[in-house]
Amino acid sequence: MTTDIHARVQGKGPETVVLLHGFGGHHDGWYDIQPALAAGARVLAYDLPGHGRSLAYPGAGSAHVAAKAILADLAARGLSRVHFAGHSMGGAIAVLAALRAPEAVASLTLIAPGGFGPEINFDLLRRYAAATNADELRACMNEMSARGFPMPTKYVAGLMAVRAVPGQREKLIEIGALITRGERQGEIPRDTLATLAMPTRVLWGTEDSVLPYRQTTGLPAGMALETLPGKGHMLLEEATEPVIRAIRRSLRS
Repeated sequence: MTTDIHARVQGKGPETVVLLHGFGGHHDGWYDIQPALAAGARVLAYDLPGHGRSLAYPGAGSAHVAAKAILADLAARGLSRVHFAGHSMGGAIAVLAALRAPEAVASLTLIAPGGFGPEINFDLLRRYAAATNADELRACMNEMSARGFPMPTKYVAGLMAVRAVPGQREKLIEIGALITRGERQGEIPRDTLATLAMPTRVLWGTEDSVLPYRQTTGLPAGMALETLPGKGHMLLEEATEPVIRAIRRSLRS
């Protein structure tokens, strides 16, 4: 395994979309989303540092490291301006990338993003990181979803295949402890979010059991909020079509 960061690239077009999964995920979390977007754009679905094929990325762990890694990889690919879409931890990383290099970010689509408030379901995330079999993993993914939404087997199987890589589970436990230190998550202050000048869209489910919907309170005036009633935290699976539509709207903004 190399220490390079991995991205699956699909499609061609005048715009480039960067997809960032959440904690414990991998690029195939966008399995039903990336091809739809790739019909008219170049789309990169990353494995975040410490995840999947980017497991061995040096110093993987914090969102700041991930933001710098993504920006460096985009620069190496000659991509100077892209649209970011990030889920959960990936949303926080997208924001940090935009704060670090605003000239490189055309828009942000933030899907139940991390860092918008101190509350986080640390117990659930740590159980998710430490899951050793498909039953444990499915139970955690179902708990992250809205009540009554069974996580499709293909997503559970995909994550289990990634967890089978030596060192992956241990790395997730390490990252999980880092992002839930003191039973809280790191927070991006509202006044810092207000400095983002690019079009920004936020999607959040009202039944989110990981990052509560109340973290949408007091968003900067420039952020467009799309509330998803009755949806939980796993919006890539629970609300696939609304996510696709939101990213497409960001491409036109």
